[in-house]
Amino acid sequence: MTPTQELRHHLGSQVLTAPADLVRYSSDASRAVPEGTPAAVLAARSTLDVVAGVRWAARHRTPVSVRGAGTGLAGGAVAYEGGLVISLARMDAIHSIDPDNRLAEVQAGVVTADLDAAAAEYGLMYAPDPASYRQSTIGGNIATNAGGLRCVKYGVTTDSVAGLEVVLANGDVISTGARTRKNVAGYDLTSLFVGSEGTLGIVTGATLRLVPRPAGKAVTFRATFPTAASAGQAVSAIMGSSVVPDVMELMDRASVRIVEQFHPTGLSTDGAAILVGQFVSPSSEADAAVAAALCTRAGATAVEQADGDVLLEARRVSGKALDARGLRASCDVAVPISRLADMFVALEQIGAANNVEIPTFAHAGDGNLHPSVVIADESVEAYAEAERILDLITDQAIVLGGTISGEHGIGSLKVGLLGKQLDPETLAAHRLVKSAFDPLGILTPGRGI
Repeated sequence: MTPTQELRHHLGSQVLTAPADLVRYSSDASRAVPEGTPAAVLAARSTLDVVAGVRWAARHRTPVSVRGAGTGLAGGAVAYEGGLVISLARMDAIHSIDPDNRLAEVQAGVVTADLDAAAAEYGLMYAPDPASYRQSTIGGNIATNAGGLRCVKYGVTTDSVAGLEVVLANGDVISTGARTRKNVAGYDLTSLFVGSEGTLGIVTGATLRLVPRPAGKAVTFRATFPTAASAGQAVSAIMGSSVVPDVMELMDRASVRIVEQFHPTGLSTDGAAILVGQFVSPSSEADAAVAAALCTRAGATAVEQADGDVLLEARRVSGKALDARGLRASCDVAVPISRLADMFVALEQIGAANNVEIPTFAHAGDGNLHPSVVIADESVEAYAEAERILDLITDQAIVLGGTISGEHGIGSLKVGLLGKQLDPETLAAHRLVKSAFDPLGILTPGRGI
């Protein structure tokens, strides 16, 4: 009996080996190329299935990649040659919503938007909302510590995680965290696993914090600026004021132009940057007026204000617009909010110096930018040049006191850049943790750290 036959003997039809299935589960949404064809895909339905798969992988020293919906952008879920892909997409049960304690118990494959909809029935909200929230899964969000438009007010995924169920590299199952608001028993293993990208263990379930759904109407403002610097000044002013936006996004001229070509929304293409923000509260009209006034004071040439989401539409379709525009290589970096304008200026300079277009949008309220390098063709040379320019962008973010990734994760695409942000001693500490949890090195090897 071959190793793959052994796995199928234990788990039956949940083990997929058809060539079409192996191809379908080998990639994610990033530009990363799979390292090869996996031996099998385990479409797990329970934690016990994951345990069986991990123990099989440990016995045969088989590398494991973990996959949710495949929406990852860092290449963390692509397959290994001869490896095992563990898919958690079928583990999609919402076990409970506890409105009294504002908690939800879910499996890792639950789609983010589905959890939010379930919480809404109790007047609650699951706050994290990555751009892929209609497809991405809770397990994937936890693996990368995903953010989203609402994180300016509610924080990133880790701020909504109370506890986890995790399958370790030897097949043991542990529980971290607690259902209480306060808990200082033992190490904070929950925070250790959030953002670990499948390198320390496989998250199969989570206890998540919910928040009251915002009361009051949504009011949105949108401001056009003559320079990126003036837009950055407005962001700093708003974030330093007494009002806290639920959403605050910034788009540069190139991304605005592409959006208007793809899905016209009436955006001005004359300005250097457009800032859009939203407030949802009983005082939303007054709060939006404060933000609008601060934009005007910072030099905005035009400011609009409207009820609902209409002014947010352009930002929400920006990713699709860039995809429709053609080939691109993108990344995410983050800088301190006070350096956001400097980063936009640097992007303009990098683009001009390299004769390339770099459309960029940003979660302005937390300094997280998403630049894309537009590629002329699919040649190896074109992609190599794009990667070189993305490295320049990453270097600039570090110079400004930022990070090489704000929310997409390191995966396989940025693992070679970690040494630019982390010193050798810090990297060594990361690897000590990795070796303690995964001594055989079978869980997402060569990625994340």
